[in-house]
Amino acid sequence: MKLDFLKRFDFFVGVPDSQLKPLCNYLMSTYGVGDKHLIAANEGNAVGLAAGYHLATGKVPVVYMQNSGEGNAVNPLLSLMNDKVYGIPCLLIIGWRGEPGVKDEPQHIYQGEVTLKLLEDMDVAHFVIDKTTDEAALLSRLDEWESLFAAGKQAALVVRKGALEFDGKVTYKNDSKMLREDIIRRLLVAAGDGVVVSTTGKASRELFEIREARGEGHGKDFLTVGSMGHASSIALGIALRKPQTRVWVIDGDGAALMHMGAMALMGERSPKNVVHVVINNGAHETVGGMPTVASAVDLAGVARACGYPLVLRAADEAELEAALDRIAHAESLVFLEVAAAIGAREDLGRPTTTAKQNKQAFMQTLAEQ
Repeated sequence: MKLDFLKRFDFFVGVPDSQLKPLCNYLMSTYGVGDKHLIAANEGNAVGLAAGYHLATGKVPVVYMQNSGEGNAVNPLLSLMNDKVYGIPCLLIIGWRGEPGVKDEPQHIYQGEVTLKLLEDMDVAHFVIDKTTDEAALLSRLDEWESLFAAGKQAALVVRKGALEFDGKVTYKNDSKMLREDIIRRLLVAAGDGVVVSTTGKASRELFEIREARGEGHGKDFLTVGSMGHASSIALGIALRKPQTRVWVIDGDGAALMHMGAMALMGERSPKNVVHVVINNGAHETVGGMPTVASAVDLAGVARACGYPLVLRAADEAELEAALDRIAHAESLVFLEVAAAIGAREDLGRPTTTAKQNKQAFMQTLAEQ
């Protein structure tokens, strides 16, 4: 399916998704980031931005997301956009991960099963697009939905794998030199007997493979393969009950931005046994590389304002080693921001243990501490 149908809309906002990579590349190639296209911190944020656009223009905005983001979008869709409240129209474009009958990662399985039902429960009309979808059929459906939009309702295009096409290429890069996988190797040496909670995406995949390469078990690591943005909250919940165990959070900039309020609670509680590391490459790399706003945000300053007593930054290997040396002697909550390059090994695999096996091994480790 070519993306010409998007020309009838002139405002797009969302959170990147690998299933929607052709759409994301089209938007970056056509508009970049600016008045017509914004990359939101989370999907609820995207819906709010779309509402503001409609209020200012009277036009129909487009919000794109992976189906895992439906949960973040539920509240504003129901309590703001719905025609029984303000009646704000919107077209959603949703990548369908975990579609029943299609092999996918464990975090997508149940979300995939309930994707269409969630839309139905929210009174959001939907149309599924796949490789065989006829452009005329899609345009006809969009024409039909004009009456829904006029009535203040929302509708969704649910996109199966490989359904969208865009021939243009977009390259994402930054000026940082350190690779995230090398950073994680250094963090694991520093963590020693501590436990690690890693964020969703390539960070957890790299952590798993580093342990495998070393012949180590995985009982010290909790791989947050879903629930983007919640790794630090999981770590705080552990740390408050295991004050003698040092808990390391390996976070990403996109994840930290997605639910930044978690940093405020972390700072207020200020557990002495948490080291919160944000590996910042300024990109949603796992789902294609589209930029986050983290390159323009002082994350260390945010942490300091939230009450983290020790805040450190590292832009190269020497600074990282110096920071880890300070952390080794720290007796307080720590925030460490590490600048990283965009990119990962092409042969990077995925965890070979199940999510429940990971949970059980991790809980056994905690029980012994």
